[in-house]
Order: sequence, then structure tokens, then C-alpha cells
Amino acid sequence: MQNLKGLQPCLWFNDQAEDAAKFYCGIFPNSKITRISHYTSEGQDIHGHKEGDVLTVEFELDGRPFMGLNGGPQFKFSEAVSFSIDARDQSEVDYYTSKLIAGGGEQGPCGWLKDKFGLSWQVSPVILQEMLNDRDRAKANRAMKAMLQMHKIDVAKLQEAYNG
Repeated sequence: MQNLKGLQPCLWFNDQAEDAAKFYCGIFPNSKITRISHYTSEGQDIHGHKEGDVLTVEFELDGRPFMGLNGGPQFKFSEAVSFSIDARDQSEVDYYTSKLIAGGGEQGPCGWLKDKFGLSWQVSPVILQEMLNDRDRAKANRAMKAMLQMHKIDVAKLQEAYNG
């Protein structure tokens, strides 16, 4: 079996792939749009797009490849798939949360959120996983209980609960 040339998520949009790629590239460091392809006149009776409309947008977020596809209104994002951001500290939690919900997104429970395109993200500090995996189950349970009461994760409150 041959090695894969690459593995990347393909995100289905309803004519917003280029806007979404620009939005995400403006948030994450080391990010860029790498290629844009367009619909041709072939298959218009099937895909319904005009020749020249954006078909796909390939982009990188912090060096990781993604593709946005302008497929149409048939499919929507759901929480069944999300992208997780390991924030180093509270300032990164605050940064990514505020940037991703800007323009119509919404904060959800436990660090989850949806951006203005409906894509789900999890923004959580790295220390949370350390706390939840602590061998001292009382500390881990206190951190879990605190996290379950939060929307945007508050590192200081997590630490306080964890420490008892």
C-alpha cells in the first residue's frame, strides 16, 4: 500500500469556503490560502454553480492542511465533528474564543463554541487535561465539576477547584 500524499479535512460550505478560509487564516499563526479552484461549465446541471464560482479553497492553519468545498446547502456542520485547540494559558483561551465567535458565532458549554459558519471548536487549556488525568481522583473530580459549570474555560477557577 502506498503512503498517503496527504490527509486533510474537507469542510463543506454553502458558497462561503473562501470567506471561511480567510477568516480562519486571520486567526491562526502560520496560516495561508494555498490554492483556489473554480467550477467549470461542465456539470452545471448537477452542481448548479456558474462557471468561475469558487469550487474549493485549500488552506493551512498553523501549517496543517484543510480544504473548503462550496458544495451547496444540502449539508450542515454538527457538533459530531469539532476541532480542538490546546491553549497554553488563559490568554490563548481568551484569544481563540473571542476570535472564533466574532461576527455571529456562539459560546457553548465546557469550552465548546460554534463559529459564524456553524463549525464547532473546543478551546481548552493544556492544563485541563493534566488535571483530569491526575492520579489523585479527588483533584481530577473537582476540576471536572468546575469545568462542567463553565462556558469559556477559566484557568484560575479550574486551578482553584483542583487545589481544593
